[in-house]
Amino acid sequence: MASPASQGGRPRQPSLAQLRAFAAVAEHLHFREAASEIGMSQPALSGAVSALEEALGVQLLERTTRKVLLSPAGERVAARARAVLEAVGDLMEEAEAARAPFTGVLRLGVIPTVAPYLLPAVLRLVHDAYPDLDLQVHEEQTASLLDGLAHGRLDLLLLAVPLGVPQVTELPLFDEDFVLVAPKEHWLGGRGDIPRQALQELDLLLLDEGHCLRDQALDICREAGRDEKTPVTTSAAGLSTLVQLVAGGLGVTLLPRTALRVETARNDQLTTGYFADPAPTRRIALAMRAGAARQEEFEQFAQALRGALRGLPVRMVKG
Repeated sequence: MASPASQGGRPRQPSLAQLRAFAAVAEHLHFREAASEIGMSQPALSGAVSALEEALGVQLLERTTRKVLLSPAGERVAARARAVLEAVGDLMEEAEAARAPFTGVLRLGVIPTVAPYLLPAVLRLVHDAYPDLDLQVHEEQTASLLDGLAHGRLDLLLLAVPLGVPQVTELPLFDEDFVLVAPKEHWLGGRGDIPRQALQELDLLLLDEGHCLRDQALDICREAGRDEKTPVTTSAAGLSTLVQLVAGGLGVTLLPRTALRVETARNDQLTTGYFADPAPTRRIALAMRAGAARQEEFEQFAQALRGALRGLPVRMVKG
């Protein structure tokens, strides 16, 4: 393929439509699926990719009757194309945010051990204070949320911190204590001065792997001196199931204070106990990409959310 430069002309600038078409094909390696994703007909998509190859003077794809492959040059250009499209998306997002804060779409990611207990307050806040904001909620585990934030699938996260992730800015909201939940008549039930050392020998029920609450509970147990060889029964994918297992006498568990009323109020086979000061705690925060186009807007949202959550049994953190 002769390049535009070899023909005596200057290389033409590729269009965003051409880059978007090529990026879709590079991701799917399938013209029909790529065309469907970006809402373009297959002939138009093929033409856009060919025009990009002509403009750049390199072959980007290797086409056969059965499959589509990226050429070595195509792999390099695909990475650049994605970066350009992300930058253009950031530009459009910044322009929209500057034009009208708290409008348009806000894709909020929330961890499962926060969502049922804080979302009612979040939704009321958005309904009352930001009626033009299109809030879209995604409940996922922490690792998935961070991946979504890094790749632009999500705008803002509501989760437990610290995360220790570069290029992520945390906006702390509050600290909350952990409470021991045990079967009715358990010897620690009703106490308000439980020493952490009591966790050393208890039959402990935790969430499945992947939940940050599991990791936090294990950290608390290690700090209390629990032998890592002491078995921990992992039996539940969610807090509601975990509490039912406790009510059935299979062991005890740790719940954050915000979850306590929802998860234990309707079960008379449970008892609770509170730890002596300083009680084990977790911190809940909003998290955004460092330097996000809507940073000022998100900071205002965090401040408003602190006010909306003041009725909860937590300790607010100043912004």
